[in-house]
Amino acid sequence: MCATGKGENEMHRTIRFFILVLVGVALLFASAEVGAARDLSDHPLIKPYPGSKAVNKQVGEYAEIVLPQGKITYRGVETVFSDAVEVSGKVTGIDYRTPRERTLLEVLTNYKQGLTKGGFKILFSCLEGGCGNAKFKSPYLRYKAGGGYAKTGFLTAKLERGEGDVYVLVGVDQNNGVNTILVIESKPMETGLVKVDANALSAEIDRTGHASIYGILFDTDKAEVKPESKQALGEIAKLLEKRPKLKLYVVGHTDSVGTLDYNLDLSRRRAAAVVMVLAQEYKIDRKRLKSAGVGPLAPVLANTSDGGRAKNRRVELVAQ
Repeated sequence: MCATGKGENEMHRTIRFFILVLVGVALLFASAEVGAARDLSDHPLIKPYPGSKAVNKQVGEYAEIVLPQGKITYRGVETVFSDAVEVSGKVTGIDYRTPRERTLLEVLTNYKQGLTKGGFKILFSCLEGGCGNAKFKSPYLRYKAGGGYAKTGFLTAKLERGEGDVYVLVGVDQNNGVNTILVIESKPMETGLVKVDANALSAEIDRTGHASIYGILFDTDKAEVKPESKQALGEIAKLLEKRPKLKLYVVGHTDSVGTLDYNLDLSRRRAAAVVMVLAQEYKIDRKRLKSAGVGPLAPVLANTSDGGRAKNRRVELVAQ
């Protein structure tokens, strides 16, 4: 295993930022209703600065984006956050016209106080040069922050709640008289909508050597296969019946929550449980199946969001 340097980490974070924003924008605009009456209502969790007027609103049912939690720096041709958080869920972005006579400090301070009173924790806030030395402009937001721009600033806040945490990014651009509220209601990506199909599994294994299965379910911290996994297991059995010479590694994967040793053990036990069910209930020859578990060591997405963790919890079939 090779170590990754600090510069590489920053570059990877930058690349992820632009990829996730592009994905978010695509989903955001795909969700817009053509010809529908324009809805410029406020988000129920946060009210705009008094006297502000909504001029634009976009809503996406699911997107993955990066929110800054620290200064922004510019290095050559890339923008890098000193600290950031990746969040996935429903996104609401609203642009407001700010009363011209109000100062940047006044507007941002009032947002900070209002969010704090509402139970939010302020993760980061900045004014003008304190935001860093690079321009930050998200497709969700109209304002500009950093880069030495006068009269601009932003803050990032988080509200913890049982049904899913809420993140808020407030940007204020006094130069253009705009304040923007971006609200992300975090939730896991909805899965299980596409059923496992033996023919699709066969094609994917031939193409890439492996196939990911999200229809095999376990309770949290448990290794017993749940009854809801029947459809996926049946298609795996059908695949093996159609291709009698095919042998598979059944590999368990987890997210990164918990210790490495614990997740490695859990993933191994889950993979072994799948092999046992296929052998006992579907009469698949045990010699054709070998179980293994790699825990969180082969993620498909970053483990910093609910959606990423959900995608990383999977079983993979790998051709022997």
